[in-house]
Amino acid sequence: MRRLLLACLASVVLYAGLFGAVADRPLSLGALRLEMRQKVAALAALPSPRLVILAGSNGPYSHSCAVLGAMLNLPCENAGIAVGIGLDDVFARDAPLLRAGDVVYMPMELQQYTMSAAAYRAAVDGALLLRHDRALLWRLPLGRVLGALFCCQLADLMEAAAEMPLAHLHALDAQALLAREYNAQGDRIDNAAAQRVPALIGPPPPLPAPAEIAAGYGARLIAGFVATETRRGVVVIGGLPVEDRAARLPPALLAAIEAVYTQNGGQFLALANESHYPAADFFNSPEHLSRPCQLRHTMTLAPALAALLRRPAGAPPPGAAALAAACP
Repeated sequence: MRRLLLACLASVVLYAGLFGAVADRPLSLGALRLEMRQKVAALAALPSPRLVILAGSNGPYSHSCAVLGAMLNLPCENAGIAVGIGLDDVFARDAPLLRAGDVVYMPMELQQYTMSAAAYRAAVDGALLLRHDRALLWRLPLGRVLGALFCCQLADLMEAAAEMPLAHLHALDAQALLAREYNAQGDRIDNAAAQRVPALIGPPPPLPAPAEIAAGYGARLIAGFVATETRRGVVVIGGLPVEDRAARLPPALLAAIEAVYTQNGGQFLALANESHYPAADFFNSPEHLSRPCQLRHTMTLAPALAALLRRPAGAPPPGAAALAAACP
């Protein structure tokens, strides 16, 4: 029995050392890691008060900080990454940079609220945290730490064995890739209407029940972030994600989403159209607008945010209105 226990312990130590210090996936995960680092650095460089958009990929694809910042006369960073990246990770990176008077707008995807703790333990950023950001990982809940510690399998090791030599041959220039995909404010800029991929858009995800929002682990994380940052003097405003839907949200569902913010000291903003648009406006997902429609939606959102913040809304940047007019 003692030999068996020692063998098990040795295998765990070998696994942790291999995936924590040696094995890496610089091609499949390298661009994602660089994107997260760049967005945190860009936020840190902005003077306060500033505007921050926090969501999944709906944030950078369907909202424009370049337009919103100009119309509200606030420095702006579009800090959204993707739904698969844990909000605990995102909040741990961004929250220390926020200051009293900053404004955080959160048009979170509905999946963000209902995501379970088990889904967080299996999140793709667990491997990144274990390999590159262990100091941040130790600050997360125990379940998240354990999920990251046991994030990887044989297939991940094989990917690492293939990717690491290719990275040394510069098979992927992550810096150049991100420069083509994002502007300096963190907005997606590769979603041109001419490049639309209708086959990838598909139907929108099914609506969750109000009880799923209230009981979701993700909703708990969002509520904690709202409460903590509001106490620190940060203005937190919840919003609805941009989606390809025709019908309005059930009132009980809308109320459940709103409550995550208003019951924790934040505010909530829902546009008259609930940020719903026809399928022709989308780029490659039912939550990713094409660039002209991204700008048009942002120009609709800006006056509503300005009214909530009691500040004037100016004109959009030169050329943005003309490009937005191309939205079908």
